[in-house]
Amino acid sequence: MSTLILIRHGQSTWNAENRFTGWVNVPLTPQGEAEATAAGERLAAEGLTIDVAYTSELQRAINTGQRVLAAMGQPDLEQIRSWELNERFYGALTGRNKQQTREEFGEEQVHIWRRSYDIPPPAGESLADTGKRTLPFFHDTIVPATREHDVVLVAAHGNSLRAILKELDGISDEDIPSVNIDTGVPYLYEMTDGTPTGKRILEA
Repeated sequence: MSTLILIRHGQSTWNAENRFTGWVNVPLTPQGEAEATAAGERLAAEGLTIDVAYTSELQRAINTGQRVLAAMGQPDLEQIRSWELNERFYGALTGRNKQQTREEFGEEQVHIWRRSYDIPPPAGESLADTGKRTLPFFHDTIVPATREHDVVLVAAHGNSLRAILKELDGISDEDIPSVNIDTGVPYLYEMTDGTPTGKRILEA
């Protein structure tokens, strides 16, 4: 039995500005840095020690992972970076303010672009598209790591993690739009031979 920890990066500068971020490489805010450190402290209080850590190629996730590890007394553990864990690509919406986009295109249309499972924004990825690149990496690399190690950490993004949660929790296409992952909150899955057998969320 092992523990798989999934954590969305702390608040980024574009999160704070309510903008569609996607693959733009924005940094954490001071609040986001604090969220990551606090998450690491909560994990340390659980008595956990990370054996292997994965992250995306975007600095907000990398920095989150680094701060989590530092708070756990493991600042020198190197994270394995993978573009497959990158946030969903928002295409033509990238950089736009979400409220201004709602005013231009309407609440319903923007909700469909943001939250539907398989309808992408213009020139962007849907959650289903994101899953097509994230889930093979998850199954080929991360799941085997949970068989070989006691504790595995994944610091990534709202939508790459939603694709993983959809699979781990058996969430339907119809229900996944209502699932939200808060910044800096660790999700702990008990894994037995690559299969989830328990789940806890370490809220602040």
